[in-house]
Amino acid sequence: MPIDINVTRSPARRRYEAIVGDTTVAGFIDYEETSELIVLTHTEVAPAYEGQGVASTLARAALDEIRERNLKALVICPYIITWLRKHPEYQPLLYNAARPKTNK
Repeated sequence: MPIDINVTRSPARRRYEAIVGDTTVAGFIDYEETSELIVLTHTEVAPAYEGQGVASTLARAALDEIRERNLKALVICPYIITWLRKHPEYQPLLYNAARPKTNK
């Protein structure tokens, strides 16, 4: 049975948190933020929640939130780098992504 995960950004802790139930933090992504981009540095999931889609839910929610804020993502977290290989639709969001070619 899938678990219900709510992802929120916690600026005070500089991380995205996956919350299960009312208050249980099942996992998080650490980040650093500038005016242009968010650097995703590390993903961690509590052992009790491994293999239940927490990290994937975190990655998608964090990148969606970064897109909504019109920022770019610089990803140095190995998990998210691997996740992005399976989700190429997020490639344009990356800070170092190639710019689309324009017709002149």
